[in-house]
Amino acid sequence: MTRTPTIGVLALQGAVAEHERALKAAGAHTVKVRRAAELQGLDGLIIPGGESTAIARLAAPVGLMPAIRQRHDEGMALFGTCAGLILMADRVLDAEALEGFDRVRGLDVVVRRNAYGSQLDSFETELETQQIPDSQRRLPAVFIRAPIIEDVSGKDVEILAQAELGAGGSHPVVVRQGNRLAASFHPELTADHRLHDLFVTLSGE
Repeated sequence: MTRTPTIGVLALQGAVAEHERALKAAGAHTVKVRRAAELQGLDGLIIPGGESTAIARLAAPVGLMPAIRQRHDEGMALFGTCAGLILMADRVLDAEALEGFDRVRGLDVVVRRNAYGSQLDSFETELETQQIPDSQRRLPAVFIRAPIIEDVSGKDVEILAQAELGAGGSHPVVVRQGNRLAASFHPELTADHRLHDLFVTLSGE
């Protein structure tokens, strides 16, 4: 019998309920995480979108970022969406607002915050994907003040989807490095849960 993974959603800000619904549809147990002790026993953790500086500020007093790093080192999978990608990235080009606050880090990419524009520049598109379930179907994606992945530094970082940015050409928008998964957009805001399916699989391995 296949074990059902238990996956937490960092519940400091962002679309927590939407991630929980997608995870449950993908067959996982879910837990809201606000304190370090709530990370114990988790197979995976989603760091949702929202405002990366606000999440970092709220996490600091309870030491959540170093606790997440430690649990990841022990084998817990991670999935960062939008702001979560920023908090997982090893390098953030415009990190002035994050100075003095800890981040998870560990994902070998370079990102730039809010690079797809302001809230008014939000948009939806469909992506061609590789190495996710049913990859012959295009993946709907909702971009809201989204970060750009400027560089994929690690040799073991896989690009699972890319998107066009006007004259700037295409940029990766879904990447995977081992049991770390990250997306520039908000997959929880669509009815297509294939990225959550993939993360449930990663968390259960």
